[in-house]
Amino acid sequence: MAKDPNGFQEFAAARSASLFRTARLLCDDWHLAEDLVQTTLGKLYVSWRRVQRADNPGAYARTVLMRTYLSHVRKHSSGESSRGELPETAADESDQALRMTLLNALAELSAQDRAVLVLRYWEDQSVEDVAAALRLSRGAVRNRSMRALGRLREALGDELQALIP
Repeated sequence: MAKDPNGFQEFAAARSASLFRTARLLCDDWHLAEDLVQTTLGKLYVSWRRVQRADNPGAYARTVLMRTYLSHVRKHSSGESSRGELPETAADESDQALRMTLLNALAELSAQDRAVLVLRYWEDQSVEDVAAALRLSRGAVRNRSMRALGRLREALGDELQALIP
């Protein structure tokens, strides 16, 4: 491996898995998630000198990923949406059923609502951080998360209670 005087390769190696998990939750498509992460890393590489001077390069990367995802959704909103298969892994059947139910319910939400929920509750970001990442006001983040959680509960209905042990 070539020397990495600026630390980008080290940063990319350390953050890629986290970025991929977030992208996977956002789009529910393994291959698109990989593409989103690669595009994000490409954007970060181009402006790496500015990124590495940021207070929190990880948060900066997550913001770039969110904006890349939302841009992708806007560009492809009128086209087909592909649904990839989940990777073959051994897991408890109840965990798989719960995961599929949650992913299907998340897929019914708008891209912006899904992004708010993933950042707030999966990534455990503050309202202020989500607002900055998605260019929304704090009030809009609170309203979107409240409404999206309501729609998520409605979409899950009785299925969720049946799946939780």
